[in-house]
Amino acid sequence: MTTGVGVLPAAIRRNHCNAGGCRKPRKVEPMPVPLKSGDVLRGRYRIRRVIGQGGMGCIYLADDQRLEGRQCALKEVEHDRTLPAEMVREAREQFLREATVLARLDHPNLPKVSDFFSIAARDYLVMDYVPGKDLRTLMLEAKQEGRFLFEVDVLNWAGQLANALIYLHSQDPPILHRDIKPSNLKVTPTGLLKLVDFGLVKLLAPGEVTITVLQGQGTALYTPLEQYGGDSGHTDARSDLYAFGATLYHLLTNQAPADARERFLNPQCLTPIRQINPDVSMRSERAILWAMGIHPDDRPESVERFRQSLLGDTPTIPRPVSKALTVGELLRLEPERALLWSAVGVSLVTLIITLAR
Repeated sequence: MTTGVGVLPAAIRRNHCNAGGCRKPRKVEPMPVPLKSGDVLRGRYRIRRVIGQGGMGCIYLADDQRLEGRQCALKEVEHDRTLPAEMVREAREQFLREATVLARLDHPNLPKVSDFFSIAARDYLVMDYVPGKDLRTLMLEAKQEGRFLFEVDVLNWAGQLANALIYLHSQDPPILHRDIKPSNLKVTPTGLLKLVDFGLVKLLAPGEVTITVLQGQGTALYTPLEQYGGDSGHTDARSDLYAFGATLYHLLTNQAPADARERFLNPQCLTPIRQINPDVSMRSERAILWAMGIHPDDRPESVERFRQSLLGDTPTIPRPVSKALTVGELLRLEPERALLWSAVGVSLVTLIITLAR
């Protein structure tokens, strides 16, 4: 998105010019014009429609004419043309470096980047199209129906997201996502979760020197305090953990968490999860609030540690949303309640046997 300079009132503008300080107004660049349905890029990708939009361009659903039947998502980036030419050149070089790295990634919970290219002033990243609904949509649907998402579903998604982040953070150099939130997580009809937007990805170079590829600071509700410094702030894997925890908080409560700046000023403003949704297990609440520590040192040291705290050694297998819970899933979700009911059941059986004598 481009910005312009406001126009001075006429009298002030005349006085300013008479004093020798009049400057030519900065040209206001028009908003990027979206591609039209039917447009073909590189003789291969035929645009169907816009499926997402941001300040730097659109995301399109397209047909791959070289591979019949394949649909893909084209992420468009148009850099701010009001910036100095050197800065635009550096931004485009960074985009190409990021695209090269992303194209090498191969993980079931990440959409595959298959191509990247530039046309005039716009850069494009071609990824697998992921069918299904994003988690924000599923949460809002549950809220409209007066209910919460099932904890077993949320924990299943959490396990899959953890697997994706462990993979990203284990790259050399490590890759941070920096914009984890419900709307960037999609679930396919088979229950497979995909982390779909790489818009703010950051590569960590040796010696903690950071290379920011596509500029941004994340979404306020899920952004840790250290990320508010933009590229000058020190971020590491624990920054993604904060956004991970804040996302799970929102999904389990239908209530957005207080943002990190507000919590820094008023530590008591974050309502405990079980006060909003008493059906959430104590284990989940403890782990999520740990991940949402204001200071990075107050969070788990890694996604692996957080996953262990949240899920233990339970393997994560994609499951369709709202599938009936198994006995094993119920026991894992509420071990304290399961033990209580087991004790009640044993007592009843003992009483029946005693009376039968």
